[in-house]
Amino acid sequence: MTYQDLQMDWLKCFVAVVDAGSLSAAAPEVHRSQSAVSMQLKKLEAALQCQLLLRGPRQHQLTPEGQKLLGYARRMLDLHAEAQSAFHGRELTGRIRLGVPDDYAAKYLTPALKRFAPHHGSVEIELNCEQSTALIPRVATGDLDLALVSRDHARQGTLLFHEPMVWVGSPHFEIWRRDPLPIAVYESESLAKRSAINSLALQGRRYRVVYNSSSLAGQIAAVESGIAVAVLTQCSMPPHLEVLGSDQGLGPLEPMEVAVYRSAESKGSEAVSQLHDLLVRTLRQSQTP
Repeated sequence: MTYQDLQMDWLKCFVAVVDAGSLSAAAPEVHRSQSAVSMQLKKLEAALQCQLLLRGPRQHQLTPEGQKLLGYARRMLDLHAEAQSAFHGRELTGRIRLGVPDDYAAKYLTPALKRFAPHHGSVEIELNCEQSTALIPRVATGDLDLALVSRDHARQGTLLFHEPMVWVGSPHFEIWRRDPLPIAVYESESLAKRSAINSLALQGRRYRVVYNSSSLAGQIAAVESGIAVAVLTQCSMPPHLEVLGSDQGLGPLEPMEVAVYRSAESKGSEAVSQLHDLLVRTLRQSQTP
């Protein structure tokens, strides 16, 4: 049996669709039209004589064969990029001091870093995990180069998307029935705390703060143990907890404006520019309906 050689363009399109989640989101990444990306995937599947992706209305899922190919494809593309860089490119170097709250690290930052790090192995990334209200001043003073945060003022940073906020409780405890309502909160300047208290004030509902923690893990522990209800970003809510709402007498919450902040001192850094642009490009695309 004769097998076709795997073209690098096919593999680039395949990996781009996996990382971006859809043909439409992948097309700008590889500088092709959506139909051209689709054609490249068909050629790759024909060459391998198997289906690699299950095409849904919004999201593409890997088949077992696609999962098998993905590791090979990434290594082939990385080696290809390394070879080109050795002869034609200038290796990107430097250090990026990056900040992110726990809420956004796994869901939003990790996928972006997975795309950045393999191609820029000589760039050192120093990651700082704190609440947004602590990270924003550090960017302003130049102590951090970039931060992916919930912004506290409109028109600051580069807006990426709106993250829903939810009331969260344990399905094993009906804490929401208590009066005053016991709540777990972050530190005093927290945007989530402000949102929770504003919502309760608008309802005229009594509450008392029974648990303070600056970490996401602390908030989740308080809810799991039946001490309190809490307000979390939707992306950080564990599936075993329960979203509470009007049926439990809890009002709506304003969503967070997720933005990327960049320090003025980092404007001359090519490494920071590359990661900043990747965050803007991928996170805006990932939230497009």
